[in-house]
Amino acid sequence: MLGEIKGLNEECGIFGVFNHPESAQLTYYGLHALQHRGQEGAGIVTSDGDHMKVAKGHGLISEVFPQERLDDLEGNASIGHVRYATAGDGSYENIQPLMFRSQTGGLALAHNGNLVNAQALKSQLEAQGSILQTTSDTEVVAHLIKRAGHLPMNQAISQALSMIKGAYAFLMMTEEKMYVANDPRGLRPISIGYLGDAWCVSSETCAFDVIGATYEREVMPGELLIIDKNGIESQRFSAPIQRTLCSMEYVYFSRPDSNLDGKNVHASRKRMGKTLAAEAPVEADVVTGVPDSSISAAIGYAEASGIPYELGLIKNRYVGRTFIQPSQELREQGVKMKLSAVRGIVEGKRVVMVDDSIVRGTTSRRIVKMLKEAGAKEVHVRIASPPIQNPCYYGIDTSTSGELIAANNTVEEIEEQIGADSLSYLTVEGLNDAIYQGEESLNHGGCAACFTGNYPTEIYPNTVPPYEKA
Repeated sequence: MLGEIKGLNEECGIFGVFNHPESAQLTYYGLHALQHRGQEGAGIVTSDGDHMKVAKGHGLISEVFPQERLDDLEGNASIGHVRYATAGDGSYENIQPLMFRSQTGGLALAHNGNLVNAQALKSQLEAQGSILQTTSDTEVVAHLIKRAGHLPMNQAISQALSMIKGAYAFLMMTEEKMYVANDPRGLRPISIGYLGDAWCVSSETCAFDVIGATYEREVMPGELLIIDKNGIESQRFSAPIQRTLCSMEYVYFSRPDSNLDGKNVHASRKRMGKTLAAEAPVEADVVTGVPDSSISAAIGYAEASGIPYELGLIKNRYVGRTFIQPSQELREQGVKMKLSAVRGIVEGKRVVMVDDSIVRGTTSRRIVKMLKEAGAKEVHVRIASPPIQNPCYYGIDTSTSGELIAANNTVEEIEEQIGADSLSYLTVEGLNDAIYQGEESLNHGGCAACFTGNYPTEIYPNTVPPYEKA
């Protein structure tokens, strides 16, 4: 994915296994399938029923966990995490799962999302004597759980979850049990599956396919699952609210072979491309997609428009993480290293370049220039999502409107800045139709706040922590 350069990063993926003798190895494979959700750090915590072990570090999952380190993680239960730093910084202490030990036992937590009232809760906890060891919002939940330690663990977790606001999918583990929770609006994806007698939990269903597990269902909004040696139990910590799964999961973040809310991501992206072709037609000779997340939409655009799809852009898959850099200059160099235009395909042609989104405009400008340098006669940019005009407070690294090109420029101005011969975006209505196909029920709907500014939860002033760019 080009997210590292494009400036659009989802902060993590979580995976867990309960009741399997090779839980750590399976969790490693599961996290490898979720690597696109975070490349800064990774961690695994295991339990043998009596003791818990934690191992984590900076880098890709394969860098953090050589085989000998995995072999040291014994136990029939494990939870893991791959991370891109949004809330908090990239320090070692913030790499998850976070592990806490007390006289009443251990507690490990892995979290996907962002808590919008974390700063307020931190202030409250510190005023009551808590000493926080990290800058991660995940630690807040651990303190809230332990402060309710007089209650059974499932009740303590429910009480803690009732106090937090925002987007979250939590995977927690003690020596003997695993707990899974999804926020009351289901903003972040999380599913359960099984492998023989073992239960598996994952941010995306593609990880189940990798380890040979069978998908069971999604964890519902406001649901708490308790998994132990007796099986799985479902409880509610919040009344059902209409689900508002993040629309960008369909547009960009999730792997095309994953299913969200019963819908295949690749098929949804194809429908976005087809709808975009109907909303923004253009006379052209070839359609090409920006690898990898835009390929599906480009295929859909080509099918609907009748313009042939061609491999006009090639991704260099052997560029190391050296090129994932924070400065604007190095981002532009990163785009050049990551992609190449295929001159034999685009030379002398009118090209439709389909991309999933425009954040800062850096990537689009460089790709348009690259295509024209390769001889493209015209480059018409078509974006398979609406303009991103508002910051996200739920775990995506667009923390201010100032860095969003669409928040400060008209479509015509963006078109000029990126050097395109024309530019069109998918409408919000077109996006919703492509994803949900007219479905309306309690469990269907999407968060489109980055497009519309209509946030599904309260946004607390001065409570969203700074984002670390990568």
